[in-house]
Order: sequence, then C-alpha cells, then structure tokens
Amino acid sequence: MLLRLMGERGCTTGHLIDYLQTLGNCDALQCLKPSALQIVVQPQSVALLSGHKLHLSCHAVGKFPVQYQWFKTKEEVPNSFSPDLVINPVHLKDAGFYICRVNCGESCEFSQWAQVDVLNVDTSCGLSYHTVEGQLKVVLHPEFQRLNIGDNLQLQCGAVGRPIPRYQWYRNGVLIPKATKRKLVIPHVMQDQHGRYRCEISSSTERMWTNEADVVIDARISIQISGAMECTEDDVYAIGGGKNNNIYQVFTPKLFNHVFLPQHLVSSIVTDIAILGPNDFFLNSVPEQLYATDKVALLIGNLSYQNHPQLKAPMVDVYDLSNLLQQLNFQVVSLLDLTESEMRNAVDEFLLLLHKGVYGLLYYAGHGYENYGNSFMVPVDAPNPYHSANCLCVQSILKLMQEKETGLNVFLLDMCRKRNIHDDSTPNIILRVTANIVFGYATCQDAEAFELSSSGFTNGVFVKFLKKRLLDDEKITVVLDRVAEDMGQFDATRGKQALEIRSSLSERRALSDPILPGDSADPAHTQRRQWAKAHQLPESMCLSFDCGAQIKLGFAAEFSNVLVIYTHIIKKPEDMSFCQAQVTDFSHDLDVDPKEMNRETPEETGIYFLSSSLPQHCLYTRVSALQKLREELVFTVCLQGTFTSMADDPVHWMKHINIGKPLIARLDLHRDIRRNSCMQTCLMPHSPCHSPCHSPGPEHCPYLHQGLHQPQDYSRLLPQQQYLDVYEHVQGATGGCGDSYYDNLSQPRYEHAYNSPGGLSSSPSRVSIPIEAPEDINELQTVFINSLQLQQQ
Repeated sequence: MLLRLMGERGCTTGHLIDYLQTLGNCDALQCLKPSALQIVVQPQSVALLSGHKLHLSCHAVGKFPVQYQWFKTKEEVPNSFSPDLVINPVHLKDAGFYICRVNCGESCEFSQWAQVDVLNVDTSCGLSYHTVEGQLKVVLHPEFQRLNIGDNLQLQCGAVGRPIPRYQWYRNGVLIPKATKRKLVIPHVMQDQHGRYRCEISSSTERMWTNEADVVIDARISIQISGAMECTEDDVYAIGGGKNNNIYQVFTPKLFNHVFLPQHLVSSIVTDIAILGPNDFFLNSVPEQLYATDKVALLIGNLSYQNHPQLKAPMVDVYDLSNLLQQLNFQVVSLLDLTESEMRNAVDEFLLLLHKGVYGLLYYAGHGYENYGNSFMVPVDAPNPYHSANCLCVQSILKLMQEKETGLNVFLLDMCRKRNIHDDSTPNIILRVTANIVFGYATCQDAEAFELSSSGFTNGVFVKFLKKRLLDDEKITVVLDRVAEDMGQFDATRGKQALEIRSSLSERRALSDPILPGDSADPAHTQRRQWAKAHQLPESMCLSFDCGAQIKLGFAAEFSNVLVIYTHIIKKPEDMSFCQAQVTDFSHDLDVDPKEMNRETPEETGIYFLSSSLPQHCLYTRVSALQKLREELVFTVCLQGTFTSMADDPVHWMKHINIGKPLIARLDLHRDIRRNSCMQTCLMPHSPCHSPCHSPGPEHCPYLHQGLHQPQDYSRLLPQQQYLDVYEHVQGATGGCGDSYYDNLSQPRYEHAYNSPGGLSSSPSRVSIPIEAPEDINELQTVFINSLQLQQQ
C-alpha cells in the first residue's frame, strides 16, 4: 500500500533508496540493489508435433557480457551457446526437460526448467496443426476400446501449445482422481469401468475437450474340460444363450480336439479363447452392442423472419443442443436464419454425409405448419402467406435419408403444427418401411409450440426439458418419453403443448451409442473429412506494425455461420500512451452492424454464449450470416495509437487480412438451388415455379392475383375463423393476471398471414401428381408453366 501511494505521488526508485538509507534499513536496500546478473526472460514449457520447430528462449542482463549454455536434464546440448535454443525439426527423442545456465563474470544463474513434450501424430488426413502464439489445440483424441475383464485400459490424447497443456480425464462426466497425464492407464479393468471417457485439456488462458471414446468391457465365461467329452448341439447353444444368440466365435478350432462339435456349429459360434492350462479355456461373452458408423447432426434455428413475427428461443436452443450433441460425438452443424435456398443447400450437404449405419439427426426451431401429416419448415424469407413451395417438407428429407440406409433417423421439430389454410396441397410422398425412424414433435398435431417470454435469453419449452435428458444412455424413445413426462408437469403449458413421439424403432438405438467407423478409404470417410475441414476456425495471428506494436488476432465460433473476431494488444512501444486495434471493411454480404463492432465486452456486440470462454481485455466483433459469403473473407485491421510526444493526435496503421472462407462459408450455401433429388422431392407439383432462385412471392404467382378478384368462397372462412379463435385464446392466456403462469408464455412459433391485403387468396383446383423420377420433372414443369401462362392470359 505504501509503495502504491509513493508511486501515485511520483516517487521513483531513487527516492525510495534515499529514504531507506536515511532509515538505515540495509535489508530493504539489498533487495533494491541491482544484481550483477538477472534473467529477464525464462524459457517456457511447450508441447509440439514431431517434425516442427522447437524454440526455447532465455535472456539475461548483467554488468559484463553474458554467456549461455543449454542442458537437457544433466547433459549439455551441443552447440547451444545462444539465448535461443532451436531444434528444427524436433523428434520424439528431443522430449524432456531443459534448463539454461547463464554466466556473467564470476556470477552464475540457472533458468527455470522447461518441459518439452513431443507428440507423434499422423497428419496424413491433411489437417494442419500449426499454432500461433502458443495457441492450445487438440491434435490427438482417445479412441474406442473393446477389452475383456482383467485387461489393461490405455487411452491417450494430446494437445500442442505454450505453456504445456494440463490434462484431466473424466468417465461419464465424472472426474477420475489422479488421472492428469496424457496417457490414461487403468490396469486390470472391471465390468463397472466401462463408459464414455474424455479428457479436459487446459492452459493458463484456454480450455477445451477431446472427443469422447467409448470403452466396452466384455465379461468372461470360464469352462473347464476334464478329458474327452462330447457336446451336443443343444449343449453348446445352452452355453451360448440360445440358438439365436450369435455371440461367440472360435478362433482356434484345434482346442476342440476332444470336444466333438458339428462342423457348422464350430464355424457359427463367436468367441475369443484364452488358454489357461492344459484343460482350461475362456469363452469371452460379447454382449450385444449397437454401433453407429458415424453421427452427424444439422441444427437450424430461424428467428429473424422478414415477413413474420420474430422469435428469440431458437438461437438459445440451437446453441445448447449443439454443445450436448458434441458431447455425444456428433459432428454438429448449427445454423441461424437461413433463407429457402440456404436451407435446401444445407440439407443437401447434410445428406451427403449420410451413409449406411450413420446416425442422422435434424433439429429445427422456427415457424412451421403441418398439412395432411406432412410437416413444413418455414425459411426466414418466406412470403406472407407462404405455401409448401416456399418451405421444406420434413417427410421429403426423410425419404432421402432412407435411401442412404442410415442406422438411425431422428427428427426433433420445435415448431407449431397448425394447419396452413393457405396451402391445400396434398403431397404424395411414399416412404419405405424401415425400423429406424424417430420423430419428436414439440407439440401435438394442430397445436402450437411456445417459447417462454423473458427479457433475457431462454430456451423454448421443448428444449428446456430436452437438454436435461439428452445425455442419458438410454434408447432415444425412452429419453423422449421422459421429456414428455417432464413437460406434462409444467404448469405454464399444461393443456396447451404436449410432446408427441412417433417411432418405428425396433432396436435399442441410443444417441450415446459408440461409433465404429468403416473403411477409412471409402468415399464416406473422404466426405466426412471435407465436412470437418469446412468447419475449422482460422488460425490466430500475431500482427506486427511498423511502430513496434504487436497484436493478437483471434477467432471463435458461436455457431457454424457466426464468427467472433477479437483483437488483443500484446506489445506496445514505451512512448505510446494509447493503443487500440479495430477490425473494419467487411464484405456487404455479411451481417455486421457497424455500431456493434469492436466493443469492449462480448455482450455489447451480441455475443452472449461465448463471453466466459473468450480472452479478456480485447475488442470483440460478431460476424454472422457466413453462409452468404461469396468470396474469401477480407477485412482491415486498423491500429490506432497516441504517443506522449505528439499530444493527442492519433496515428493509424493498416493491415489487410485474408482468412479465406471460414466455417460454413466453404460450403457455398448461397449458391442457387441445384436440380438434385432434394429439390425434386421437396417441391410439390402445384408449385408456381421450379426456378432455382428464391421462393416465389405473391407477386410472382399470377393465379394468386387473379384469385383476389374472384368471388370469395365464404365456406373457406370457417377454418380460418376457427384458427383465429384459437390464436386469440392463447394470446389472452398469455396476457392474463400478473401472477398467472401463462404470463411466461410468448407467441407461438407459427404465423398465418390471415390479415394479408385483399383477404384470403383462393387458388385454382389442382391434381396432386406424385414426382417419382427425374425424367418426369421436366415434362411436369413444362406442362405446369404452360398452364400458368394460359391463366395469365
């Protein structure tokens, strides 16, 4: 406190020395006396990949010339007489502990120890693991293990960064005591040690998680054979647990020299055999376990509608589900505010990832409706009123997923299911009979789905309860059943919103099932690799300016189409009194509000979910709608500084930065809709246009304008009036007494344009023609366009 007060009053070290000499305090004077040798830069521990460059630094100052000598443990490092120790390339044998001895005249000092951890990681997949400014990055994830009771479990992970990362292992989300090394070894595992393992990797400023690895531990059945014996077919089936239990395999048929088994039975039994003695062997029972060849999830949240009421909850819901599904080892793509063409292209990319055995999950939150058992998702650019041609049909997407022979198809639809009175289409979608489909509807048929009214950000009713159960290691239908029970106890929506589950699932498929990848050379593996590469963040950068200042340019992803950019001052000249780095000059394709750029807190720029994980003392900018980016993302970093010798006149330095196409931008979702199977299936035969452009609005539909001048069919107003009564009743409930539970309810995720100018538009009668093959499309389109032209005339 005294030193701080002296500093505030302008006292220098010299003043303090004079004061201590006056007092005769020799001990304090000795502390202030400069030593003959002082190490000012200590070497830092580091973890890096084999083949990269190792660079350790130790700098000292003294009254005389300074000499350096580096040591690895107790051995001198040859030819290491400079303050910088460089080993390029570094190898596994270079891992260890390093220290530097500094000599100045007769004085000698040792630096602190620096640990070097060298990881040998296969980078044949083409991914780059270079780090800038010691950025923490996971390069090695634990892998699936299948063991027998008594085996040794060995899992390993790894990360690069400076300082060296710290490790902490978890099993099923519970911390494992003393498991703080890169390699986790558990000798003689038991049955209860199976589960999902992952590791938390952290440094002084960052924290991240590895992927989860499933560990399956099989039980053993011990059988002792004394001398020769004869086994009947029924005896062996009794050991195996029944004729239909195909869980054993004989790897060494010679062991059965004295066991007389039918040849076809020996080849059909499944077991591992471990020799114990001359007359003993083990049959390793393998419990039935279902696997996914991969897990992919597409999450879409539409909230900023152009022609319909705005929503709030989809952003929170998508963010929460994205984090939970990543813990279940799903490859997750989370997107906000997509137009019709962007939604269709996103679904196309999602379908490319689906192959035999893959678990596919589609979550949608936003406006929607349901007609004749078919559910439709409404894009943000849908006209008012909208029709099936402006929306995406969920059942059409399911049809395409079935063609991929997926292992599990899960649809979680957080939208209203009221009937659209403006759409009288009856799409003819013929689905296969498959036992792997699960629908989780946020509400029942012909009902609304609600989001809670709040000044802040809260979940919708469905996800509010779903996120508490999603990580349960249970069959997916069991999880949804429990969510339905929880929702049923919620007073605010009781009698108004109830979860509906539709399922044809015949196996115990769970979202927590382990992944057993297929052949790494197959096309699916290549596609997954490209998908993962398309969702990598740009590398952090260290920018140096002519004035001597250095800044760190960092990046984070809030969603797959929302990028966070932050700038942090690393170094500034001593004579610079003020220094600040801002980003500017973004493409007009992107959604960047100049008023919310370069803010001092993440919340000021609209970053609400990453604020706790971002570094502090930075300027933050949120860049959204990356799917609209047509060219590489180029922007300007402007450094603004003020020098003490130049009064208050600021000086500016500029650097132009190109980070390519970050995150989802690499997939070019902005492109025109391709004439592919998704487009052919989703568009209905009555669609006014099959153009690969945006959805046609009323101005593009001549028969709609014509319908406005036709005599009204007042019998069609009956269902409309019924809808209005329901809508007004719900709104009345939400605006009731202040102490009512219904005050927490906001608008439904559904909006009909019943108040559109001109009243309810009628449309000419149409015949529902199923679209079965690509060659039918062109003919159908030509006939239909000709019919429109005739109507217009």
